[in-house]
Amino acid sequence: MDIAADNNASDRKRLLVVDDEAAIADLVSGIFVAEGMEVRSFCDPRAALSSLDEADYDIAIVDIMMPAMDGFELCRNIRQKSDVPVVFLSAKDAESDIVAGFTIGADDYVTKPFKPRELVARVKAHLRRRERRSDGPRGAEGVLSARGIEVDTRAHTAALHDVPLQLTPKEFDILTNLMRRQGEPVSSRELYQAAWGEPANASSSNTVMVHIRHLRCKLAEVDSSCEFIETAWGVGYRIAADKADGRDG
Repeated sequence: MDIAADNNASDRKRLLVVDDEAAIADLVSGIFVAEGMEVRSFCDPRAALSSLDEADYDIAIVDIMMPAMDGFELCRNIRQKSDVPVVFLSAKDAESDIVAGFTIGADDYVTKPFKPRELVARVKAHLRRRERRSDGPRGAEGVLSARGIEVDTRAHTAALHDVPLQLTPKEFDILTNLMRRQGEPVSSRELYQAAWGEPANASSSNTVMVHIRHLRCKLAEVDSSCEFIETAWGVGYRIAADKADGRDG
């Protein structure tokens, strides 16, 4: 089923929606048509896969539990044809399912029942990052991105899935340093010295730990599906590198 926002859809973002429940496919399609996007929705994943030979999409929103071909298999097949971002939208909320989704190449995972505003925010965040990668390094100047987190070091703002984070100056400095070193563990000593601008002392590790806890809580208020700041035991903390984004900025 094709849904276009208007007759000038050629310059609009194109979304692929795949869900074997027509009501959900129509609901998701309607949400993004209202955002001014062009949507093609399918209840048959095989037809959706074939459509990749006919059209270029900016992002795909895919259910997992579907007959004939489940979302995991569809994602694998999509990856053989295209690098379009894939967002799973599924009632399967077990950690093993979420990990499996990312492992096979998905860019995001949203569980049902979902909040429309959160889904829109996540999709828009992926679309912006896709545009920045197309624009090259200059398009991402001053911006650090990973796992849905965006830090603008010039504007001194941070967001998760396009939802602004209200951070204290120290929390912002700690997050910025973790983002700059994404994929690498950063010691409490380094984080303290970078954020406080003074040598670490006997209590600095506990001080950093408290601020990390606050950061985790603020991130979890937006998305509690995963741990964005990981503990590297005996070393420090890290934000895992985003395979899709690499390092920006």
